Amino acid sequence: MNPPDRSLDAAALAPLASGLRPANLAFAAAHPGESEHRQPVHVVYGGAQLFAADTAPKIGAVALRALEQHAADAAAFAAALGWEPRDPLAARVRERVALKLRREPVEDFRIDFEDGYGNRPDAEEDGHAVSVAAEVAAGLDKGTLPPFIGIRVKPLNEELRERSVRTLDLFLTALLARTGGALPPNFVVTVPKVTIPEQVTFFVGVVERLERALRLDAGTLRFELMVETPQIIIAQDGRCALPALVAAGRGRVSAAHFGTYDYTAGLGITASHQRMRHPACDFAKHAMQVSLAGTGVWLSDGSTSILPVGDMHAVHAAWKLHFDDCMHSLAGGFYQGWDLHPAQLVTRYAAVFAFFLSGVDAAGARLKNFVQKAAQATLVGSDFDDAATGQGLLNYFLRGINCGAVSEEETLTMTGLTREELRGRSFVEILKKRA
Repeated sequence: MNPPDRSLDAAALAPLASGLRPANLAFAAAHPGESEHRQPVHVVYGGAQLFAADTAPKIGAVALRALEQHAADAAAFAAALGWEPRDPLAARVRERVALKLRREPVEDFRIDFEDGYGNRPDAEEDGHAVSVAAEVAAGLDKGTLPPFIGIRVKPLNEELRERSVRTLDLFLTALLARTGGALPPNFVVTVPKVTIPEQVTFFVGVVERLERALRLDAGTLRFELMVETPQIIIAQDGRCALPALVAAGRGRVSAAHFGTYDYTAGLGITASHQRMRHPACDFAKHAMQVSLAGTGVWLSDGSTSILPVGDMHAVHAAWKLHFDDCMHSLAGGFYQGWDLHPAQLVTRYAAVFAFFLSGVDAAGARLKNFVQKAAQATLVGSDFDDAATGQGLLNYFLRGINCGAVSEEETLTMTGLTREELRGRSFVEILKKRA
């Protein structure tokens, strides 16, 4: 059969394509899609002066005691979260929270040399930088560190940048001297109160020089940026500054963390109204999502400042607030947030597990139906799926498995996927092999 007639051939389109191709490739390089690596569901911040090799298991023990004291059974657990007393999800979630607190209570920890540490004499901070390095090395040797860990340095403004770099240098030099050149897995540096791309460019130069001096492979040291100032949501030229900040990181920016209280303070919002679910915070987080979508940069929400301490009434009230804040974050597509107190781990995991478990059956049915029909679109109930949604459903289960909300075996049963397909993490590859 002869091909149908065309008015334009490849040669005619070549001059146009020559201009489009580099732009397409540049866009694809800047937007590789969601990272295939595990993202922790939270990060616990703790002052550097308090950190020890066994901090993570101690935090877990405190959190487990809080669960047993203030939510001794499923009914009390349901009451704390504002659920119906006989809600069947309560027993299921509580059981998994208790298991998580015993097995892996802290997923990520940031040793804080900024707000949680304060401004101290140089000699004191020098001493803590070195002693913290010794504790991290001991934790690495004993296997007591969480799966993700890092330090938060001071801001890179003119007043504090020398102190910031000095602390990082002292810490890394002392740590690698003790470990024989090994960093803990998933080590990251948090850079707070970033305002301009030049600060990121400067920090890239710092870590490049540290890698050479400490004989680390190029690209080893990665960092996350804190979104705490209105000026990086909308810069002076009217643009969102976040893409420029990430670009200045030259592939080293792993995450952007929202700072609820510094951000709202920067807008003139009074302390009594500074909260996670303030509309101003939602606006900033939407801007983070839109500007960084598809870049592979993880997003993290902020923290709930009301802590679960005191009598049972006070603890339950703080738990309910934290639980609702976490659920708001999850519903908005923020799968990580800060925790400031061990007892907040109870409601962190309760929210994460409830979020996944409450929708897991429907998501499993949608994913199973879609995969079975391979490249065809499908309608389940009133939800129309396409390939992007298929990857989103797959990511939903992968996140649930990573945090312990659902098991791999449960996922395979609900979705009809093979273990190889699930671990391959690519919906497109599943379709290609099943088509």
